Amino acid sequence: MRRQFDDVLLGSIELFCLAAEIGSFTGAALAAGVTPAAVSRSVSRLEERLGARLFVRTTRSIRLTEGGRAYHQQCRSALNQMLEAERELMGQQQEPTGTLRISLPTTYGHYRILPLLPEFRRRCPQVKVDINLSNRNIDFVDEGYDMAIRVRAQPDSGLIARQLEDAALVVVATPEYLASAGVPQHLDDLARHECIQFELPSSGRRISWLFTDNGAPCEILGEGAYVCSDDVLGGVTLAKYGAGLFQTYRFIVERELADGSLVEVLQSYAGRSRPYTLLYPHGRHVPLRLRAFIEFLMEKRKGWGA
Repeated sequence: MRRQFDDVLLGSIELFCLAAEIGSFTGAALAAGVTPAAVSRSVSRLEERLGARLFVRTTRSIRLTEGGRAYHQQCRSALNQMLEAERELMGQQQEPTGTLRISLPTTYGHYRILPLLPEFRRRCPQVKVDINLSNRNIDFVDEGYDMAIRVRAQPDSGLIARQLEDAALVVVATPEYLASAGVPQHLDDLARHECIQFELPSSGRRISWLFTDNGAPCEILGEGAYVCSDDVLGGVTLAKYGAGLFQTYRFIVERELADGSLVEVLQSYAGRSRPYTLLYPHGRHVPLRLRAFIEFLMEKRKGWGA
């Protein structure tokens, strides 16, 4: 098989990554122990091979083009994987190191994952954690994430999925609201209540509430004066202050249910849940830091009713 990459090309890729990260050909040259002209020639060599500009150059600065940013992310990821594979093979990496980049939904991040990170870092002190808290879908390659956690994750042949838990749903309200509006006994009663709604920002679709009625699953889209989007915790906060009923995950309101500041209703119709799934790219070297974090979460999930 013909070689795709020679030593000169691999060296050019390393110098390109240095220049992109330092933001200067001169700085990259100092870091690599070569001349600025050598860095410039390496970048020009890559641009000629790719048929695309990687940097916008001025007399005082350089900045990556859009294509250059995407190319840098993938090149840096590939170089890091080769380095980690070499370290592991040589037995030099006895503990996880490097930066772990994870993307988490806001709710699950705040209530499940963020509280665990100090313990994880006590176990793996050489690992830094870069956390993205958002409810949008991320691109692993273009954005350089190691893993993500999502609810209702769509099948993707390029990703490995491991379920963390089926998160139980509950409908809650304050005692004061229930004293004023009455306690709903049947699903039909929801039509007479303030049902706080959550709207998906990506589609504008409101999320139905999930119930079990005589053993059969059913969905209800209530009505009310409040609609939240993007962050589910907005609906929880409204419910805590007496705005109405809200369906949320039990793990979010466990403390309030225990101290009585929120009350669960429609318990005879409960039993529904939504799955939370851990996702990471398939078919690539899995860094030791990611393997350590996945094993850590699989250990912790045992206490979540997974």
